[in-house]
Amino acid sequence: MTAKKDGYLGNPNLKPVGVQQQFTPEQVQEYIKCANDPVYFVEKYVKIVAVDKGLVPFEMYDFQKDLIDKLHKNRFVIGKLPRQVGKTTTVGAYLLHYVLFNQNMNVAILANKQSTAIEILGRIKMAYEYLPKWLQQGVIEWNKGSIVLENGSRILAAATSSSAIRGGSFNCILLDEFAHIPTQIAEEFFTSVYPTITSGQSTKMFIISTPNGLNMFYYYWKGAITNQNGYVPFEVHWSQVPKYPGGPLRDEQWKKEMISKTSEKQFEQEFECDFLGSSNTLISPTKLHTLVYTKPILRTKDGMSVYQEPVRKDPENEKSQDHLYFITADVAEGQGKDYTAMAVIDVTQFPYKVVATYRNNTVSPLLFASVLKTVAKKYNNAHVLVEVNSIGIEVANILHTDLEYENIVKTTMMGRKGQVMTEGFGPVKKVQLGVKTSVLTKKVGCQVLKNMIEEDKLIAEDADIISEFTTFISKKQSFEAEDGHNDDLVMCLVLFAWATRQPYFKNLTDMDIRLAMYEKDIEKIEDEMLPFGYYDDGIDNSLDKEEDAKWTTNGDNWLILDKKEFKHSLYNSFNKFL
Repeated sequence: MTAKKDGYLGNPNLKPVGVQQQFTPEQVQEYIKCANDPVYFVEKYVKIVAVDKGLVPFEMYDFQKDLIDKLHKNRFVIGKLPRQVGKTTTVGAYLLHYVLFNQNMNVAILANKQSTAIEILGRIKMAYEYLPKWLQQGVIEWNKGSIVLENGSRILAAATSSSAIRGGSFNCILLDEFAHIPTQIAEEFFTSVYPTITSGQSTKMFIISTPNGLNMFYYYWKGAITNQNGYVPFEVHWSQVPKYPGGPLRDEQWKKEMISKTSEKQFEQEFECDFLGSSNTLISPTKLHTLVYTKPILRTKDGMSVYQEPVRKDPENEKSQDHLYFITADVAEGQGKDYTAMAVIDVTQFPYKVVATYRNNTVSPLLFASVLKTVAKKYNNAHVLVEVNSIGIEVANILHTDLEYENIVKTTMMGRKGQVMTEGFGPVKKVQLGVKTSVLTKKVGCQVLKNMIEEDKLIAEDADIISEFTTFISKKQSFEAEDGHNDDLVMCLVLFAWATRQPYFKNLTDMDIRLAMYEKDIEKIEDEMLPFGYYDDGIDNSLDKEEDAKWTTNGDNWLILDKKEFKHSLYNSFNKFL
């Protein structure tokens, strides 16, 4: 009896379970009105903490009312909103209405960090405490990361991951700051959770975020505005936030002041909601916006993504042939910082295509050498080019000496030409396994890679590669990852682009990348020369026409490692795919 009088666990602001509520006729009408109109409920009964004023009623801006209306009337909503517009508070207020006026509703608040999700739940809990008792439900649980109400509804707060809400049945999921979730985690989450949400008739999912590059949030947003994925788009411009008493007017002067305190790039991303905060990327922003990533047909927990199976000669088709593959590898120390990465490229015909990638920041050099050999053998004994500036030389030596893999690309110094790919003949001291990334190799590689991507001569549909492209920017007369980001997969493509300019590569593929890249220009020049006549030598120098590669998935038997090479049973989780 005391608990009911004093409130839930002694908190007088919370109604305990089992309290009988006597409604007046006015309260009944008000309750019905609140249940039917979440905007009315929020404006009249929800309180928030304002920075300058403390606890105050939530006086919503027009766009906040529109957002609540969108959330209430639609199952799937994606919001692209700038910072400091009250988006989290607004969505939290709607979720409070959702659990109060609906029975047995399970809500999950998922954010890029668990602390962020708990903070959102904290705002909902505070607003709940200041509701009139006749609007409250009795409280069964009131924990830091979850609440359970007497009407059977509950709210859980957690970090976004594939296992965050596994095993549970949820009616509504909020993905807060989804653009800041790593691509692999985002993909795993949607793979495990999305089918359950979409199978319901009234289940809801809200994706709310400020942009952060061309990642999964960008592609869901793009699909929403083109009516391709069922999501209802909602966006707000920073200038839509009206001046509040004592606060600044959001005009051009305010914009200049914000940029002076941060940076123009940061303002464009966080307030203009530009998906590309960096304007000095290697690949032009126009091209970056057209790049589309696809879901791999196989993805291991250890960072291997497969987009196409290796293509081999069909015994029943005389015209078929084994496809030719080229692998570039960028090696890190495996201490949880930079990533060890590889890119597998089909170089049989144009356009070249990235058919598999590997990205792992904890793998040891010994283990990576085994993985590298396994993948190379799987892809028709692919030619492998390893970057050997530091720890990479160890990987190249293990691959060559211990694992006896033959198709390792070697280089030699040729004076002003710098490093040149070679068959490996000549004095031993002048030939090295792999290639050292120098100012010259990186400069050439970046220039060629830019042309290949922008001219669609190299197709890279890997989400991590596209994400790295968005932050691979000009720095000190070169290009590298923006601070706080990685460029390991992009550097694999830089090495590949450099390799395509080598005579060795031309002989290997029987294809001249420079000729192919500028084939249209050459045809134009030839057309202009036609009035003066031309000489036909009878030799067909045209490139082979592109044919559709056929591939199938072998399921769990995709890779097979030699147990002698896989000495210490490392990468146990890898074995399920071997």
